[in-house]
Amino acid sequence: MPPSSASPQQTTAPSAALANAAPPHPRRAARKAAFAAAVSTSLEWYDFFIYATAAALVFNKTFFATQSEVVAALNSFATVAVGFIARPIGGIISGHFGDKHGRKPVLVIAILIMGIATTLIGLVPDTSIVWLAPTMLVLLRICQGLAVGAQWGGAVLLATEYAPPNRRGFYGSFAQLGIPIGVVVGNAVFLVAAWAVTPEAFMSWGWRVPFWISLFMLFVAFAIHRYLEETPEFQQLEAKLAAEPIKRRSPILEVIRNNGGTVIMAGGTYLVGIVMFYLTITGSVQVATTTLDIARSDVLAIILVAAGVLVPMVPLTAYLSDIYGRKLIYGIGIVGMGLWAVPMWLLVGASSPQNIWPLAAALIISCVVMSFQTGPQAALFAELFPPEVRYSGASLGYQAAAILGGMAPMAMVALINGEVDNLWRVGLLIVALAVLALGCLVVLARRAKR
Repeated sequence: MPPSSASPQQTTAPSAALANAAPPHPRRAARKAAFAAAVSTSLEWYDFFIYATAAALVFNKTFFATQSEVVAALNSFATVAVGFIARPIGGIISGHFGDKHGRKPVLVIAILIMGIATTLIGLVPDTSIVWLAPTMLVLLRICQGLAVGAQWGGAVLLATEYAPPNRRGFYGSFAQLGIPIGVVVGNAVFLVAAWAVTPEAFMSWGWRVPFWISLFMLFVAFAIHRYLEETPEFQQLEAKLAAEPIKRRSPILEVIRNNGGTVIMAGGTYLVGIVMFYLTITGSVQVATTTLDIARSDVLAIILVAAGVLVPMVPLTAYLSDIYGRKLIYGIGIVGMGLWAVPMWLLVGASSPQNIWPLAAALIISCVVMSFQTGPQAALFAELFPPEVRYSGASLGYQAAAILGGMAPMAMVALINGEVDNLWRVGLLIVALAVLALGCLVVLARRAKR
């Protein structure tokens, strides 16, 4: 019989408290919360990812164009990285208010900020004032980073704190589903925009259409505010504090003081996953279209299919984590990414405009191995921290790793330096991060045993 995910070898003290904090919640409420988490994260990540796609396809040739394609790509991807640097700040701010005032209001505010900022990016003017457009892009990208840093923790806790204790992995994965769905929808919209207008019109105004669609997020924010209650576990925490009033410290300071090592180790386990993801989804676009001269539509179609593979794989691997344990399935993902990293980039280098199948195989298999980490991640991170600091702890661990993820496309451009023969270097970077991630996971497992 397969081992239970709640076995002593795989359960921390906080996660045990999480499982025993309340009786199982009605499945209808859990499904409703999971659906809300999936919709909100899908739109949030759609907004965040379309910027990276535009940076790879458009911004390097418009707002940041120079005589050197490498310099233009570095400048364009630098604005992508700015959003990742802002993500931990968003996680810190949202963690403070999410642990003190509730998961739902912080999630709603994050959705509103993202929708407004993304729509405004689509309105950034072409101007002869060289610094104006890049400055506006940087400021709005910072807003995107703050929003996505705030939103992830709220969506994850919305799904996991409503879920039955023995299915937190599965229900939590619906918050993670927003990542591949956002990529699929974003690339599909870009494909349609590129197909519907001439290349000149696309570079002029067609790229803006995907950003204008983000106005729809305002309606999602209203629906969550209107029709969804605060999570049961936070309501219980509020009731406990009301019955036994105590002076609460800042949640972020409390989690750093009491769970700082757990935050660092959690972030360390995710470094390889976030770097692998953004190199697969964003970095490969730049390499394929610029270095390999593969058609933009072909590359976007491949990424759409590859990200689509994640949609069924994420809940499947999360369900497996409910049965066999979070850390085992999560560890399989880390090892898989480390083993696939170098072959993946060698396949990318073997691709050409006449033969795109190596590129397709490289990206699709990359998404398959990533899913073993992405699926159980929401429940794993939530179970590492007690309820009173869970928003702060889970968000900080997740978003701290995002800084390196945002710089990955820039590192990729520097490592490759326009030469196809240098692609293997990117694979070695991922291997090194996989070794680091596996070490962090071992430390977390040993802490769980104690």
